[in-house]
Amino acid sequence: MAMIQPWIDSTGVHVDYVGTRDMQDQLSNAINAGGTGLPDIAGIPGPGLARDWYAATLSDGTTALKPLDFLNLDEYKGSTPPGMAELGQAPDGKLVGIFTKAAVKGLIWYNKNNYDGTVPASFTDLEAMSADSGGSLWCNAIESGAASGWPFTDWIEDIVLRQSGPDVYDSWVAGKTKWTSPEIKSAFDVMVDVINKSDGGGTKINATNFGDVGGGLFSDPPTCKFVHQASFITSFFVDQSGAAPTDFDFFVMPDINTAYAGALTGGGDMFGMFHDTPQARSLMTYLTTADAQSIWAARGGYIAANTSVAADVYKDDADRKAATALQNASAFRFDGSDSMPGEMNSAFFTAMVNLASNPADEDSILTTLDGVQASAYNP
Repeated sequence: MAMIQPWIDSTGVHVDYVGTRDMQDQLSNAINAGGTGLPDIAGIPGPGLARDWYAATLSDGTTALKPLDFLNLDEYKGSTPPGMAELGQAPDGKLVGIFTKAAVKGLIWYNKNNYDGTVPASFTDLEAMSADSGGSLWCNAIESGAASGWPFTDWIEDIVLRQSGPDVYDSWVAGKTKWTSPEIKSAFDVMVDVINKSDGGGTKINATNFGDVGGGLFSDPPTCKFVHQASFITSFFVDQSGAAPTDFDFFVMPDINTAYAGALTGGGDMFGMFHDTPQARSLMTYLTTADAQSIWAARGGYIAANTSVAADVYKDDADRKAATALQNASAFRFDGSDSMPGEMNSAFFTAMVNLASNPADEDSILTTLDGVQASAYNP
């Protein structure tokens, strides 16, 4: 609301904001009902769903997600990191979603009061480190309402990119590499090891909201040494775990295969338009600007999708450091689950919940995902 307040003040338009952790289900249900109850503008969980919803037809014969032809596509592309704007385009080339926020993933967070910041030479070295006395190596938390499981999809994506490289990553996201393939199974093998070294095991992982993942990192004594999360987690460390901005720092997830050194995954928050009105067009245009995004950057826990936001605007050193990591990545890939078809995305989330509870079921979980893949990419 702080981000859009200048737009409200200048236009006089009234905005009713509704926040939810079940956005995907609520919007899907409204689309399936012919469009009844759809908001003018809404967050979109990812590029895959944006394409699905643009392809969906409402009872009035229009597409559920409206094309953003009023935006200058070249200007928008020029203001975002390479490849990001294209993720909001439908197969016909129409822009149907914009990014208002970026996120750098594959970051390993630690409590500066309990760890000296030494960066392990490799992920193997990281996994071989001893946990603090009485604690575990990792804190993990994946509860998120209907989207529970997504933090573990980020884990898998980071491992696949660093272990098998961009080509395999792209093929997997596109539905061409099976989940039971050696490349993806090896990533799940690593994930099982992480689960086994996590505070509280699967029960605690599934019961803890993702925003509370820092609880064990900042407790006295701590119950874990590291947290794997994206750049946005800083505000949750402060607001939900009681940490001060000076208490934490991160290093980028170490290499697994040196052939893919410097590879980085990331994501972003998309917005789409469900009702084509002058007010909706105006707000969508405003959300792409550096002026709008600078407001959130100055509040912390945020990396702007608009690259014109100045470095000195960022409130926190961690945000500034994450933005630099994004700029220097040798290979950047967008969040894989968010780029998959909706059916595959949902199955991936569920699979992660099941894996946390029963790591021994890894093989059957992968076989199930192969089955979903066969239908999700060939509707």
